[in-house]
Amino acid sequence: MAASNPSVFLLSVNGQIESADFPSYDNLYCKYCYVYGQDWIPTTGLEEGITQITCKGSQASHKLIWNFPLDVTFKSTNPSGWPQLVVSVYGPDVFGNDVVRGYGATHIPITPGHWLMGRRPEYTDPKVVAQGEGREVTRVCSQGFVTVCFSIMMKDLKKLGYDSGPANPQSHAASSWSTEDQSNF
Repeated sequence: MAASNPSVFLLSVNGQIESADFPSYDNLYCKYCYVYGQDWIPTTGLEEGITQITCKGSQASHKLIWNFPLDVTFKSTNPSGWPQLVVSVYGPDVFGNDVVRGYGATHIPITPGHWLMGRRPEYTDPKVVAQGEGREVTRVCSQGFVTVCFSIMMKDLKKLGYDSGPANPQSHAASSWSTEDQSNF
């Protein structure tokens, strides 16, 4: 029997790290993790992972395709510290050593539905991109573009007094991380 007055809400994140466009690089892979506040607890799924290595396709776009699944559920008592996905891209240098090719982070969408997001990553510590402190003194150069798709479901958020806006399962939002935009990289 379900409680009528819940004490937590649930956030279910499903999706995938779809693809990337890194014009100067090939044979890349991603590592990912989530950064979240102290009231957030992962209940199911993987908090971090690593994709397979992918090569550029023969199609005209020369995209790197991963289609790597994301699946995690969090519980929390308040939205402070809303989870962020941090993606790190790695590939070989001229000597065959794995080196960083870019980093990026995005907040998990706060409205249930299906979201398509892409960003241009670049940082040396993957968790730095999810923090505001010290970012004003960093300078980065964009080397590529990663596309991530999210499907978001929530439970009991409204029962706890939070309104995440109208739920439209067909909504799509595309955004691009840019080095010129102060709110991005």
